Amino acid sequence: MKFCQRKITIYSLLLLIISYSQILFSQSLLQSGPMVGYSAMREVGFWVQTNSEAEVFIKYWNTKNPDSKFTTDKFKTFSQNGFTAKLVADNLEPSEVYNYELYINNEKVQINYDLKFQTQKLWQWREDPPEFSFVTGSCFYVNEEKYDRPGKPYGSDYQIITSIYKSKPDFMLWLGDNYYLREADWDSWFGILHRITHTRSLPELQPLLGSVHHYAIWDDHDFGPNNSDRGFWNKDKTLEAFKLFWANPSFGVNGNAGITTYFQWADVDFFLMDNRYFRAPNNLADENKPYLGDEQIQWLIDNLVTSRAPFKFVAVANQVLNPVMGRGIETYEMYKLEKEKLLSLIEKNKIEGVIFLSGDRHHSEISKLEREKSYPLYDITVSSLTAGVSPGKDENNPYRISKSIDQHNFAKITVSGPRKNRTLECNFYDVNGNVIYSFQLNENDLKYNR
Repeated sequence: MKFCQRKITIYSLLLLIISYSQILFSQSLLQSGPMVGYSAMREVGFWVQTNSEAEVFIKYWNTKNPDSKFTTDKFKTFSQNGFTAKLVADNLEPSEVYNYELYINNEKVQINYDLKFQTQKLWQWREDPPEFSFVTGSCFYVNEEKYDRPGKPYGSDYQIITSIYKSKPDFMLWLGDNYYLREADWDSWFGILHRITHTRSLPELQPLLGSVHHYAIWDDHDFGPNNSDRGFWNKDKTLEAFKLFWANPSFGVNGNAGITTYFQWADVDFFLMDNRYFRAPNNLADENKPYLGDEQIQWLIDNLVTSRAPFKFVAVANQVLNPVMGRGIETYEMYKLEKEKLLSLIEKNKIEGVIFLSGDRHHSEISKLEREKSYPLYDITVSSLTAGVSPGKDENNPYRISKSIDQHNFAKITVSGPRKNRTLECNFYDVNGNVIYSFQLNENDLKYNR
């Protein structure tokens, strides 16, 4: 009898060891993520990356009913796709919060931080729109010594990501230069995948990916070489990589390539523009040279005209209003006729509530353009998260109304208040989460009949 019990005990121990080994193996297959992407009322997107071929899926449940669990479709990761997977949770209801678990090769991955997501609230015809907040920023450089320039590391202060996480936004909007392709990267598929993987795998980033929704646009360093444009020969590969590593609601409009897309959060509209794929070279001797291009501008105006949002955020990566040029500075002013066309169309169509969001400059500031016959336009520039700082205090931006924030920083924007009287509060924070500068707007400040 004792011998039999001993055999059972040893057998149970072996099963435990095997089970634990499987869990450790599934854990070791996780490269980065999971990341929560776009949020709709009935659907949420996810992203995850393994470090070798594996089968992944997500199990999720409403926090109000943890005993009723649902599962996404299973997806197999492959080397050619950077071992990335995009999954969709579609058995959802509006206005709810969900927890989730990641499974790799049918084994649950043990993760020591919260994994959660939310669906958009169904408030229309029922109540005032909900309060919400989002974080935004640009220029996220993660050092890798053997591929970086010699000398002082260009990236630093990664603790800013922890401060963003602790600020508890509903989502984050990345404003470009979200990873920095290097000389060794942009001319090969392996190099492109390596760079994004290296950046996305930063340990400080993982909790933020796991419970805050993420949207993104790109700029030159996600797209190709410094100041690159439509002529970049490998742009279709960097576009493919962008699609693999972000869970935006869509990529490109009207059947065109590029990253242009749109989403709504509560009663606010977000238009994510592509400032690289269709852009003519900065130095092209053509006064009609395109920056966004006619078709993308027409798409934007069509949607702005029909939008009833109190705030209409147009994310463009480069500064729109600042007229300063030269010394490697890229602003919309370099494409002056197209810039004038866009601003003229906004005024001609009496489109209210437009606010531009930009990054790129390695300092933060708010620009305000007064207009004689209409409300002033604002451009909120947020840069840099971790890349080297380029002070703007000595730059003569005639439209700057804020201080020049010449340190690593991020902005958190909160929209609150009752319908038809919504207020926007924008706070800039340093790497430790301390407020540097604050700014407020009411939706009535952005109307023609103020």
